[in-house]
Amino acid sequence: MPAVGYGPGMTVLPRAFAWQRTDIAGGEFVTLDDRRGLRAKGVTFAADNALYTCRYELHADESWASTRLEVTVEGAGWLRTLRMERAAGRWRVTTSEVGDLEKVLPTAPLPGIEEPDRLHSVLDLDLYNSPLTNTLPVRRLGLLQAEQGTKAQVEAAWVLLPSLAVLPLEQSYEVLGPRLVRYRSENFAADLELTGDGYVAEYPGLASLA
Repeated sequence: MPAVGYGPGMTVLPRAFAWQRTDIAGGEFVTLDDRRGLRAKGVTFAADNALYTCRYELHADESWASTRLEVTVEGAGWLRTLRMERAAGRWRVTTSEVGDLEKVLPTAPLPGIEEPDRLHSVLDLDLYNSPLTNTLPVRRLGLLQAEQGTKAQVEAAWVLLPSLAVLPLEQSYEVLGPRLVRYRSENFAADLELTGDGYVAEYPGLASLA
């Protein structure tokens, strides 16, 4: 799979957001069109468990269900790519690798997922430490308009960085008040402050909207 491209012929997208990481050196910048579902192109970088940069393109349909993700992650001496596409209710996952991430990060799992059928119920993609992808279930489930106390359970495809391993992950969202939802996954929880159209303004311990 070729690296995510931004060359001639690419559509100019009308909106942009940037988040600054508050836990480590890093950030995320994304341009997007959310008038009919979502089309987004983003760049992240982090001095996390390995120093890397990530370029991605993400699509969701008019119901805000995820349909496609292409990711390229690159560090010193290595590069990995991932492509996920949902069609007829099934996910197709392909990967490639150049160099050897394991030399930098010996614990890094292989990219992708051995059994894509484990993702059969997944409608949301969750890119590791990306505030943008929290918007997908918020918009898909109508949580901005929901009453306080509303809870929703989802199963997301969690895309780890920098490995690009894909894991099914149970998540929940609870409406705490206007523009405030509690995100939970396993033993983790965070109260997310949202903008008026559902993007993360403040993710405690992770990132703030610039």
